[in-house]
Amino acid sequence: MYYLRCIDCNEKFERDDIYTCPKCNGLLEVVVDLSNADFKLDGSNISVWKYRSLLPVKIDPITLNEGGTPLYEMEKGVYIKHEGMNPSGSFKDRGMTVGITKAIELGRKSVACASTGNTSASMAMYAARAKLKAYILLPAGKVALGKLAQALMHGAKVIAIKGNFDKALELIREVCAKRGFYLLNSVNPFRLEGQKTIAFEIVDQLGYVPDAVFVPVGNAGNISAIYKGFKELKEAGYTDTIPKMIGVQAKGANPIYRAFKEGKKDIDPVPNPETIATAIRIGAPVNAKKALNAIYESKGFAIEVTDEEIVEAQKLLAKNGIGVEPASASSYAGYLKCEEEFDRVVCIATGHLLKDPEEVISVVGKPIEVEADINAIESVL
Repeated sequence: MYYLRCIDCNEKFERDDIYTCPKCNGLLEVVVDLSNADFKLDGSNISVWKYRSLLPVKIDPITLNEGGTPLYEMEKGVYIKHEGMNPSGSFKDRGMTVGITKAIELGRKSVACASTGNTSASMAMYAARAKLKAYILLPAGKVALGKLAQALMHGAKVIAIKGNFDKALELIREVCAKRGFYLLNSVNPFRLEGQKTIAFEIVDQLGYVPDAVFVPVGNAGNISAIYKGFKELKEAGYTDTIPKMIGVQAKGANPIYRAFKEGKKDIDPVPNPETIATAIRIGAPVNAKKALNAIYESKGFAIEVTDEEIVEAQKLLAKNGIGVEPASASSYAGYLKCEEEFDRVVCIATGHLLKDPEEVISVVGKPIEVEADINAIESVL
């Protein structure tokens, strides 16, 4: 059993076909019956659907075996949760397995999203699995090549607009309203339910609740979803504490950081966001209120990092065998920059290194090229 609740006016709705509150247009969250929880946090058989009893679906899921991503120890007490090891290479798969399943439940034939890249790749893959049509709006010239290739290969209709992500989201919401497509951006509360399983897995894998969780923040759904997961574990009696949620933003796309520094509960959008971390290049995150609530309620904070700090963290992770795209590295960059000390920390790495190969070449350079001769090879060793 579950229902939707508006985070602004607290109105409740027992329906699945809305994205925002019909009464005040506020963001919605799913309230599940925690007494249904039937899983054990014993470190075994870890995947998104291990926690099905707390996921709001009524049919067998559309799944590609997402979740169960590795937790790597970078240094004593500091772990990297590598979400790039999901089927499409990002954390978005957790949301899409639930979101696409919900689309099937509702009898929809088409799904749609705006994207900086990872959402489009994941939605296209899961839509293909479910035999649904997929429509995507992207900001022209602003999406990493690896992500664009995925969306196209999996058969989505991809339309690039001359505008940024925020404009693309505004337009795709209008398209969905007119055409009856099922919207799968993170304004969809059901999609975020899949992403809360990151919190479940962290406790399942570690055997305890960390002191803090550092999360890259773009459209701001993931940090709020992870916080919700930790909160549900505590309310269901699995745990006694909730970690501080630390939102990490790129300096050129930092509306939530600015709002936090000013003690605000909502943001002033950044009109022209810019950062090397394309996945979080968002100036008007739709879930800003949820993210700020998660930060304030958990007694966490927001931090901003420069592109240079992001690239340095990306290189440090790579030297430890952990390959991530720039936005993923922002969480570790935030940890390295953080002045507060923690004994046990998890940094969420949201996407795989191969998502943005052009950025990799731009920061590490191209291979050395020599003649096919042993002496030439030895001269550069």
